[in-house]
Amino acid sequence: MTQPAGVYLASSKRLVVKIGSSILVDEKKGIVRRDWLEALTADVARLHKGIEGRGGCEIVLVSSGAIRLGRTYLKLPPGVLKLEENQAAAATGQIQLAHAYQESLARHGITVAQVLLTLDDSEERRRYLNARQTMGTLLGLGAVPVINENDTVATDEIRFGDNDRLGARVAEMISADTLVLLSDIDGLYTGDPRSDKSAKHIPEIREVTPEIEAMAGAAASNLSNGGMVTKLIAGRIAMAAGCRMAIADGRSPGALGALIDGTARCSWFLPEASPLSARKKWIKGSLKSAGVLVVDDGAVRALSSGKSLLPAGVTGVDGEFKRGDVVDVKDKGGRTLARGLVAYAADDARRIAGRKSAEIEKLLGFRGRDEIVHRDDLVVE
Repeated sequence: MTQPAGVYLASSKRLVVKIGSSILVDEKKGIVRRDWLEALTADVARLHKGIEGRGGCEIVLVSSGAIRLGRTYLKLPPGVLKLEENQAAAATGQIQLAHAYQESLARHGITVAQVLLTLDDSEERRRYLNARQTMGTLLGLGAVPVINENDTVATDEIRFGDNDRLGARVAEMISADTLVLLSDIDGLYTGDPRSDKSAKHIPEIREVTPEIEAMAGAAASNLSNGGMVTKLIAGRIAMAAGCRMAIADGRSPGALGALIDGTARCSWFLPEASPLSARKKWIKGSLKSAGVLVVDDGAVRALSSGKSLLPAGVTGVDGEFKRGDVVDVKDKGGRTLARGLVAYAADDARRIAGRKSAEIEKLLGFRGRDEIVHRDDLVVE
């Protein structure tokens, strides 16, 4: 049975909201729709503080609009822009976009952080981990990151190409439980409702099948771009990461609030697994181990009770691995206890093995994580 949208949003712990350029920016004037933004940030503040007796929700905004705003301020002519003109517009528009969000969210006592990403940041392992850790830290400090593709440096060959997919990649990166795509349509239909009057709205999707792909008018592939096709690609990415996703009409001010209240129609893409279980399944079954951490009896007990692995419990380090690689955790008898993503490279892990977390900065010259493998990155056998 389909639940009201408000139930999904009210219960979200970590939410990503994707905002399209045509929704945020007045196409004719090329400026931010201030009434729309004020309504959005009021709804973000409502979720951020917590509703219906629940704790506050961590929120990330994936926002388009920088290039359109930059065109206005640089007085660039209508029509298709050259790559360097697009990048110049992005550089100018990013400042305007960030300022608009900062000004609007500050009224609710919320700090804004700007994060610019390229496709490489989501696919190259070290950069992925850095971006994930930065955003996790910002969320932990109560900030709302505003994310956009880094059009200033990205070329046509290394772009996401649309913020639907960027939103899904961000949701996957930070283990979000909910992704909302604010669009110009209230969900997925069996056909194009603009030309097919018999097209029916689909409120719930549990698998992106070939039949579902056909409803978008084209097969959903990584080479496709725009419209419902990219939203289905985003849905597939989100569901694989254990994240539910909604497609909703975001054109009217207060669109997110209408979803919270359950008064807006939308389509929900619902995964079988939660974000954490999906991530741990990926760690356990999809990656090859690059090394071994041998642990003492105290660490064995800690791991069995669901705790993180601290340096103090490590008695040996085998292999040559980098931060973010997968390692096996074994007891002194050689039995594999767990597998996880290690927070330190092999040489650094050897320096801190058997030592207290408070000593890490003195030993390494920098302050890293207290855990050598965090429990969220650990799968116990």
